[in-house]
Amino acid sequence: MARSPNATLVAAASVCWLSAAVAELPPVPVPAENPITEEKRVLGKILFWDEQLSSDNSVACGTCHLPASGGADPRSARHPGTDPGTIDDVRGSPGIAALDSHGRPTEHPLFGFDRQVTTRLSLSNFGSLWAGEAFWDGSAAGEFRDPLTGEVAIATGGALENQALTALSNEAEMAKYGRTWQELAAKLARATPLGVASDLPDDVAAALRDSRAYPELFADAFGDPAITPVRIAFAIASYERTLVPDQTAWDRYEAGDSGAMGEAELYGWQAMQDFQCDRCHEPPLFTNNDYFNIGLRRADYDPGRQGVTGDPEDAGEVRTPSLRNVGLRPRFMHTGEFQTLGAAIGFYRTGAVLAERDLIPGGGNYAFNMSTVTEGDIHAFLENALTDPRVRDERFPFDRPTLRTERDADDALAPVAPRDLRAAGEGASLRLSWQAPADNTGVVDYVLYRDGSVIALLTQTTFLDTDPPPSSSVTYTLLARDAAQNESPPARFTISRRQ
Repeated sequence: MARSPNATLVAAASVCWLSAAVAELPPVPVPAENPITEEKRVLGKILFWDEQLSSDNSVACGTCHLPASGGADPRSARHPGTDPGTIDDVRGSPGIAALDSHGRPTEHPLFGFDRQVTTRLSLSNFGSLWAGEAFWDGSAAGEFRDPLTGEVAIATGGALENQALTALSNEAEMAKYGRTWQELAAKLARATPLGVASDLPDDVAAALRDSRAYPELFADAFGDPAITPVRIAFAIASYERTLVPDQTAWDRYEAGDSGAMGEAELYGWQAMQDFQCDRCHEPPLFTNNDYFNIGLRRADYDPGRQGVTGDPEDAGEVRTPSLRNVGLRPRFMHTGEFQTLGAAIGFYRTGAVLAERDLIPGGGNYAFNMSTVTEGDIHAFLENALTDPRVRDERFPFDRPTLRTERDADDALAPVAPRDLRAAGEGASLRLSWQAPADNTGVVDYVLYRDGSVIALLTQTTFLDTDPPPSSSVTYTLLARDAAQNESPPARFTISRRQ
């Protein structure tokens, strides 16, 4: 399909991720089985920011990885552990409310009908680009297998691909109980790409002018319209590999700009080295991608890396996060317990030392007898010198749409019921149609039930049910929802069918 002139200009501009770096950063490893193309990158960007990949249209990959929050989650909520209100409570990232296999809300033993919360706060996705494994515990490994066939799709270097599919299939994060990959593919095939988002970036808007449906976008990226979990993962990972935050003041300083960092930042960088912070947060990545127990949380409450390897030596260890853009993050550590960067720095000077705490690699015990002035210098370095202004300002390639959950969050007025719901036969199928109801902030999507089970979440006002049951009558129930997920009263239609 021919590209429009605007799309061609956007595509030409978007290849800047290949050559605009000023940093010492090594090239992002790209597995041979998944080379980056522009079509795959833009498809991955659309998928990464589309809340329709979740079972309730409320969580995108990007929901927990916002650039302006340093690639981490600006939200947090409490996971109560096994005993609410006790020491095993922890801060985590909110996901979806529990849904049964029919897509209906179901009461969770810990969270009731509220959103579930993960047991660790989301890790910045920017720091995972060079890692051999992903997630705090490294549970997303480098070998990536097709979940439908079990065949190896990437022999090594596929951690980002594994990470993407893990989140999409996790029942606390994005998936209803028992969701199949076929269900997700069918949902995307009928969805309007980014249909619940707004304010689309230029490259995304250009791609959607040319290809208005997911099968077309997959055909552009992969040669045919088949939507598969491997292709979803390949596209999302390709997009993530272009998000290289390499234009910080530290990068400019290392490239020869002696005025890029101020006096406090320079003193802070020297203190980082003097106090051996760079043993774990090794430049230029500002992580060594290794796993350590820093004495933050007892391994009894979170086994960390041991849960993956089974090795007691790994008890309580989690991955060293990259410090790039750390100054943008609203919470810190995998527990999310520190709400300021200063508190996170202060932990290394004043934090309680647990017996299981690891040593600094090659540097002995943590013994940071630093002055408040030095602590302030380190704070200045981390907050200012390691922030990429494109990330902070969400400029290309870190630009993004506005998510549904960011719009009209305080709206408490539900839409009225959809109007004129009807169904008509089309061969063995049934065509449903309705009129959009009025709403003060606008309807975003519709939830369609057939005989009590959710069969589709839609952004358009028509649906072809290609597999209605052979019973004598079928009852459809339709709810309209706004951006705040306020639900309308139901509209119902029962159609009687001859046997």
